[in-house]
Amino acid sequence: MSGNKGPAQAAAQAADLLLYYKELGVDEVFLKANLAGDVSDDTGGAFKGVPTAAVKKKLQARFALQESVSLSHASSPQTIVPLQKTAAYALSSAAPVLQSADVFASAETLDQLRSLMESFKGCALKETALTTVFSDGNPESDVMLIGEAPGADEDRLGKPFVGRSGQLLDKILAAIELSRETVYIANIVPWRPPANRVPTPQETALCLPMVEKHIALVKPKVIVLLGSTAAKTLLSTKEGITRLRGRTHMYRNRYMQEAIPVIPTFHPAYLLRSPGQKREAWKDFLRLKEIRESYVGSEKSEEADRSARATLSAGH
Repeated sequence: MSGNKGPAQAAAQAADLLLYYKELGVDEVFLKANLAGDVSDDTGGAFKGVPTAAVKKKLQARFALQESVSLSHASSPQTIVPLQKTAAYALSSAAPVLQSADVFASAETLDQLRSLMESFKGCALKETALTTVFSDGNPESDVMLIGEAPGADEDRLGKPFVGRSGQLLDKILAAIELSRETVYIANIVPWRPPANRVPTPQETALCLPMVEKHIALVKPKVIVLLGSTAAKTLLSTKEGITRLRGRTHMYRNRYMQEAIPVIPTFHPAYLLRSPGQKREAWKDFLRLKEIRESYVGSEKSEEADRSARATLSAGH
């Protein structure tokens, strides 16, 4: 911003820029307040001469942000918004972020989708992760499991659910006569968040077009959502996993013609911390087994009917 703009205009433009960063999922612009209430930063002077109270007012009044942005004054310069990425990174990433839905919509195969995800520059998590954790299991499976995000082991090995939580998941699947070879596994976010923190709503929103296209390409007949982040993201709800689990939901996205059943359940990592909830998770996986048996049985019955009709026709 140039110095010849009035305080009101400067505050409005600063509010626009802050909201823009927020929509990009940027967590890291270092802002400092001085005695005069002006903001200085590491963004090349973009906030120079902007009164913090006016910026806050603009943000709250014009954009009605659910999460308040606090730009409090201080008697000496201090960092008041700790972040991970600079504004310069956010600006350089603007185009791919804003066009992410169009980018992933163009994928016609899983290999194309993987390539697009690996080359995507719109999410800051990719800069700190070791690998893009795409998937594991059988892409021809009728069962798709979707978790939250990779952990340290997954990030290192490039596959979802390979740590302790993955070992527990393998045991649960084996108990209903499934395995990693007979299901397909992915995550909402393909890059490990620093320190295994929960992905932010902005990060899951950035990755949602990838997940939607991933589901459409795999074409599962039933989805299991592992944990609150996966369930909230795909079901577009603020309800927690405790309320969502225990019942079957129907899901369809922009790339799908028909809705399919979805079963939310606890994340295996949560079950390791809260073993008392394993009984409830087991009920969810029994529901998965029942759903599979219902449509597998129906398919077998239809196949038998077709075979019988063919035999009768041949007899005539």
